[in-house]
Amino acid sequence: MSSISSIWRHPIKAHGREALTSVALKSGESLPWDRVWAVAHEASKAKEGEWARCGNFNRAAGVPALLAITAELDEATQTITLRHPDRPDLTFRPDDAPQVLVQWTKPMVPSGRAQPSHIMRLDKHGYPDSAYPSISLATTASHKAVEQQLGRDLSIHRWRSNIWVDGQAPWVEFDWVGKDIAIGGAILRVKEPATRCMSTAANPDTGQRDVDTLGALQHFGHQDFSVLAEVIQDGTIAIGDSLQVL
Repeated sequence: MSSISSIWRHPIKAHGREALTSVALKSGESLPWDRVWAVAHEASKAKEGEWARCGNFNRAAGVPALLAITAELDEATQTITLRHPDRPDLTFRPDDAPQVLVQWTKPMVPSGRAQPSHIMRLDKHGYPDSAYPSISLATTASHKAVEQQLGRDLSIHRWRSNIWVDGQAPWVEFDWVGKDIAIGGAILRVKEPATRCMSTAANPDTGQRDVDTLGALQHFGHQDFSVLAEVIQDGTIAIGDSLQVL
């Protein structure tokens, strides 16, 4: 029997992770408050009110230090607290003080990279790495397979997935593509594998690149980790809920 071991959201795309114990999913929407905001860089072509590809935003693929950020969102006030080992804690409202975050992240951006410019917001859909509102699901078994290939422990936060599932064989999640899965009271339709980039090479504790995760994935014949799904039936999910392939 497989079950949910952890749930994570990332209120600002690529700028911090936050643990949840439960969450109410809605049909046709991403995980609530996940990647609602994103930091567009100075070369971005993203338009307000529209989804845009990840290359339009500052992210750990080009700014590894970002992966070491943790986040805490107060939903009632839409205030976010960000923490990083090399920066002072930052508490702010993205809609009211966007330049505060821009200035806070600038010291993390390597020279020669596009600098952070402004914050964008897209409710319900957010800015996941898909043109549809997606939720990412990963298995701890696949994570362990990558650890074994590399011969070292890895943090699951390298993958920035929303829902983690225990009790599966490695890579079984790829068999879910095209199928519906039930978790708690929700039903999700699995759409595709998630192809990975250099973001995963960064250490979530230090923000420094320290391992060839992409090379490890290529050992298994692909560059994918986790799958992307759409919510097709509203429902609340929680840690410990079972996952059933329908």
